[in-house]
This record gives sequence, structure tokens and C-alpha cells, in this order.
Amino acid sequence: MSTSAPLETIAHALRRERARVGLSLSETARRAGIAKSTLSQLESGAGNPSVETLWALSLALDTPFSRLVDPPVTPVTVIRAGQGPAVASETSDYVATLLSASPPQARRDLYRICAEPGEPRDSAAHMPGVVEHVVLCTGRALVGAAQEPVELGPGDYVSYPGDAPHTFRALEPATTAVLLSEHP
Repeated sequence: MSTSAPLETIAHALRRERARVGLSLSETARRAGIAKSTLSQLESGAGNPSVETLWALSLALDTPFSRLVDPPVTPVTVIRAGQGPAVASETSDYVATLLSASPPQARRDLYRICAEPGEPRDSAAHMPGVVEHVVLCTGRALVGAAQEPVELGPGDYVSYPGDAPHTFRALEPATTAVLLSEHP
């Protein structure tokens, strides 16, 4: 049974954490009390770091020891078609399903749109600086600024100011799209 952390994991973590704090190779080695050549070897995936060396580096980089030896886990979220928190329009056959809310460090929300021909989904201006991005998946639709919407087909993309009145009008049954709302 192997008890050592993969060298590539450690190398990547050291480079990532050193870049995060903005330290040079020399300054990081000095703060950790190790040779610059040792740190250089570790960042290139060579060497055999001891617990003491990694502990000194974690202190120098102001990061938990675990971030140097355990790769960060990227959470995977799956929302199947027809699932997720959906909100329907009162005035048109339009449903927006939230796929990903903006986490604290980001400023965006991601939606799946399902719309049918009929009344458009007209939106008032959102807060200043909002930009919306739409990729049409199926069907056809008029999308964008209320006064000048653009006709989109499958695979087409449009970006427009969300801080001005805008619209989404399905032109074919079962029109679907992905909408990303970007906040300042």
C-alpha cells in the first residue's frame, strides 16, 4: 500500500498556492527555510518531500497542509432535463429552470429556457451592468434588446445588455435555450 501523495499533485498545488499569494520561488523557499533548488524540484514533480518540508511550505504559503497533498475535489452537479427549480412566466409559455446560482465569489446565474410560440417573455431592465448571454439549443426564437431582437437558430449565440428592456419570443414549438445572466 502506497502512503505517499502523488508528486504531480504536490507540484501542481505548490505552483497554484505560490501564484495565489504572489511569491517568487526564492521568497517562498526563504520563508519555508528550504533551498530554492528543492522547491524548484518539487514544483517540477521531482524529489521526495518530507512532512516537515511540506509543513514548512504550507506555513510559508499560508495554506492548509491538506491543500498541498490532496487534490481539490471539483463538485459535480447533474440536473436532468425536466428537473430543477423552475419558474414559469405569467404572460407567456416560458419556463426558466435555474441550473446554477451564482456562488459568492462569482456573479452569474445559469438557466435552461423552454418556450413555446405565442406571447413573448418581455423583461424589464435588470440592475445596471447586467449582460445576458443566450445559446439557442432547439427551435427558433427572437432574442435580445426589446427594440431589436435577433432571430436565432440552433447553436446560435447572442449577448445583449440585460440592464435595458429585452425579450425572448419562441418562433417554433419546443424551443429551448441556455441563458447566462452576468452581474457586475
